[in-house]
Amino acid sequence: MKAVAYSIRPFEKEFLAIANQKKHDITLIANPLNGKTTGYAEAKDAVIVFTNDEVSAEVIDQLAALGIKYIITRSTGTDHIDKAAAEKYGIKVFNVPSYSPQAIAEHSVAMAFALNRRLIKADKNSHEFDFRNEDLIGFNFSGKTVGIIGLGHTGLATAKIYNGLGCTVIGYDPYFKGEASDVEHVSLEVLLGSDDIISLHLPLTTATQYLIREETLNRMKDGVMLINTSRGGLINTVDVLVALKKGKIGYIGMDVYEHEQGLFFEDHSNDAHKDALLQILLTYDNVLITPHQAYLTKEALQEIANQTITNLDNLQMKKCLGDACVCKKGCRGIKPKN
Repeated sequence: MKAVAYSIRPFEKEFLAIANQKKHDITLIANPLNGKTTGYAEAKDAVIVFTNDEVSAEVIDQLAALGIKYIITRSTGTDHIDKAAAEKYGIKVFNVPSYSPQAIAEHSVAMAFALNRRLIKADKNSHEFDFRNEDLIGFNFSGKTVGIIGLGHTGLATAKIYNGLGCTVIGYDPYFKGEASDVEHVSLEVLLGSDDIISLHLPLTTATQYLIREETLNRMKDGVMLINTSRGGLINTVDVLVALKKGKIGYIGMDVYEHEQGLFFEDHSNDAHKDALLQILLTYDNVLITPHQAYLTKEALQEIANQTITNLDNLQMKKCLGDACVCKKGCRGIKPKN
């Protein structure tokens, strides 16, 4: 199968090569997908994208005109893809349904640890040979209440870590049907008002957009720690900044940002004009922002590459892709897996 993979970082190439074993003709390019780069997809069967790519209706119109049949994203989330536009042209959309939830869970907890123990400030001070302990006081995680919003693979992996630290872990997920010994399932209202730490682990949908806003922030404990390693659009950044100024939020860790497209994954250090909201947030020493790197472990990268190639394998053999198919009507015309 012929495909073009957009937004490829140098570190991804080895993992994709190991997974592909020269089975498919894949062109790897660093350029993001947008209205100016669709030409790279000419004469291809599929485009392989990432979360920072623009897979809008306008771009899909261009891809359809080039004969693209499949869109495969190297992510679990698909909110960056206009699925209605894809369906209009019969273009199938596929994702990586899950990969190394431990990678994102561990990064989420690492952010919480770094914020709590003021590690960024301590490291900066030490580099300047300032070894005072003032302003570095943290708290014990043991005995604290942690709320996990979103009890999928990553949310449950995060809950397990906090449970091992001696925390009381509660969770909210209206779609969760299973059992989780590490989490007590509660309503959103109870969770928001009970927690010392709140960690977000859910997809971005019309129902979850701006889940964290003035209304829900006001229900939280004063000084709450908020961690988001899922999707930037879950948080209204302006409302969070107000809550931070008031002391309602005591700490915030963000690996994602609602306006990150065209910003994260690239070097903007020399830009004359920088994102104003981020600039304000970064003046606070109880704010930690990382550049959408929670997925960035060797294990996760290989799993993503493996699933991406498996998707191409199954499409070439006209097999159903199961959970990797995110089309509304499923894989019509593709045989179920044996």
